[in-house]
Amino acid sequence: MTRLILATRNAGKITELRSILADAGLPHELVGADAYPDVPDVKETGVTFAENALLKAHALARATGLPAVADDSGLCVDVLGGAPGIFSARWAGRHGDDKANLDLLLAQLSDIAEEHRGASFACAAALALPDGTERVVEGRLDGTLRHAPAGTNGFGYDPILQPEGETRTCAELTPAEKNAISHRGKAFRALVPVVRELLG
Repeated sequence: MTRLILATRNAGKITELRSILADAGLPHELVGADAYPDVPDVKETGVTFAENALLKAHALARATGLPAVADDSGLCVDVLGGAPGIFSARWAGRHGDDKANLDLLLAQLSDIAEEHRGASFACAAALALPDGTERVVEGRLDGTLRHAPAGTNGFGYDPILQPEGETRTCAELTPAEKNAISHRGKAFRALVPVVRELLG
């Protein structure tokens, strides 16, 4: 069985990706980057989600000699010209402080009317092989931003994005419901045939 490394140490994301890829019938053993504690974290110096995903996937593939999958994703707010975008995880200044990021974004949008609160989650998923082969696919989930967080599932900006056609936020959906429509779910399902083609 081929081992496929997921370039993340985020337990929530590993669980989500395992579920998506397993549901698609991939037989590969999926492990997180935490299985390789000596491999340093990669600086996300790209200016697009795709560039950052490739940086992480290539670094892990080179360091371990195994195929690696990475993603980069974020929230793109229409009225902010696509921001926070690649800066989503550190919008408030410190990487991964979900509450601070949420609070800052809601404050910035506090006087924006409903009809201008369009936003989307975007995700680029990359597969890199030790020989330098690479592929990138993308997924997107459109919706609108609530004025206050709702729900306790998910992470990041999930409590404020209400997907198109839904009355609940992403954080109010079950993990299965979210995976079925999410940007990450779409991107990783699009990556499945690529993994099959390149890894068998």
